Amino acid sequence: MCFSLMTGCSHRPVAVVGSKCYATAMPTVGEGGLAWGDSQRSARTTALDNCERYASRSGGTPSTCRVVEARCK
Repeated sequence: MCFSLMTGCSHRPVAVVGSKCYATAMPTVGEGGLAWGDSQRSARTTALDNCERYASRSGGTPSTCRVVEARCK
């Protein structure tokens, strides 16, 4: 797992400097997704896309992904 913006860990979603909104999406089974964006709508859309991708990779149920939290600073 990568925690540094300096190391260039492009395989992990990284908060864009200045992004004010985030969203988390979870499937019934498998890994979910987190995303940051300039608006709640963009964060929700990206979180759902990430959830579907990660749920598929983890043997979960991508069709059941739902946004469970979305907030702006």
